Amino acid sequence: MEYYAVEEFWDRAAISRAQTVRLKNAVERAAHSPYYREIFAAAGISHETIRSHEDIVSLPFTSKDDLRYGYPDKFLAVSTKALVRLHASSGTTGSPIAVCHTQDDLDVWAELMARCMHMVGVRNTDVFQNIAGYGLFTGGLGIHAGAERLGCLTIPAGTGNTRRQLKLIRDLNVTVLHIIPSYALYLGNALMDEGVDPRSLSPRIALIGAEPHSEEIRQRIEYLLGVKAYNSYGLSEMNGPGVAFECLAQNGLHVWEDAYLLEVIDPETGERVPDGEIGEMVLTTLVRRGMPLIRYRTRDLTRILPGDCPCGRKHRRIDRITGRVDDMFIVKGCNIYPMQVEHVLMGFPEVGENYLIVLERIDAMDQMRVLVEIRSEYFVEDMRALTSLQRSIAQRLHSEILVTPKVELVQQNSIPRGEGKAKRVDDRRNIAS
Repeated sequence: MEYYAVEEFWDRAAISRAQTVRLKNAVERAAHSPYYREIFAAAGISHETIRSHEDIVSLPFTSKDDLRYGYPDKFLAVSTKALVRLHASSGTTGSPIAVCHTQDDLDVWAELMARCMHMVGVRNTDVFQNIAGYGLFTGGLGIHAGAERLGCLTIPAGTGNTRRQLKLIRDLNVTVLHIIPSYALYLGNALMDEGVDPRSLSPRIALIGAEPHSEEIRQRIEYLLGVKAYNSYGLSEMNGPGVAFECLAQNGLHVWEDAYLLEVIDPETGERVPDGEIGEMVLTTLVRRGMPLIRYRTRDLTRILPGDCPCGRKHRRIDRITGRVDDMFIVKGCNIYPMQVEHVLMGFPEVGENYLIVLERIDAMDQMRVLVEIRSEYFVEDMRALTSLQRSIAQRLHSEILVTPKVELVQQNSIPRGEGKAKRVDDRRNIAS
């Protein structure tokens, strides 16, 4: 039977009615967890105090530090016998966090992910190759379940091994890929190195996410792989992928507001900001049973796009993630986000897909270097041309970030890259000499 979700096409009145009912239920479920029971009791909060979804502003925020404090079970609203899966962070930079799911939660997650994929044209006749990590990372299993819910032939390829990925694409006539942006660029360049025209291959759709990327990066992916690339947003705390997704208009990501209550706040004051203004995204799970989260501060920076989407869907749209509150770094008094640097660099056709921002403290002064890979065909011995390009990049960066970094042009594929998310900032200022 062809997939269809009636909630996808709800009008604003239906969305608002559902949010009010579901927020009351979410608060009631959350009160069964040790963490929220204590917080709600101290503040005199119960589901009976919720009369409208707008009453969300009276509820306390939840932070990643709260989840670390509550690890492993203080946020559980059901008994462990009702749980069927756990995803967790690695905990390499601090205490881990764990997110637990009932079978109902996994079913809803698969439905939401299927809705995302169906919206951009994925059908049960497609062959889907999942080039994402499996295990504690939510991206692999989440999108895998959505593809199977749609009825796609689903290939759990996992990450890395580019030769094998290309063989699978060719042998099985893969039509849809799920891939992180940095590896999509790497795969596209591997095709170029082999002299393969991407339009001779079968993929037509790429689902990209897991790391912030600019519109210029998306356009490069589409060119290198010969696909239409659609941006995905999710985070482990909200299940994983499937929170928001682009439609065919590629003009912002629709947040599925029947499952998540969306806010954008000033990260300093906690107050809501007007639509169109960048702030920190806050999300509340409306239908999750095992581990409901109330007003979770994602630390992701975005804005709610005003106006209606040409596709006709009424679920509000967010702009692509511009960075994270904690990704911002300060150099010479200027607040800088890595995405600002990427936006400038990708405007130069000579620039490759990889770059690295290095922050150092020299003679008690902060210094910023930007290592930029240059495409092989442009990396010539004409020093005047390279010096001119170097100067142009530095000038444009200054116009964007108000700081003039030292720009170093390096050969393509000379900056180390891993199979996971690309590392864009190397902050060495606090490393003891």
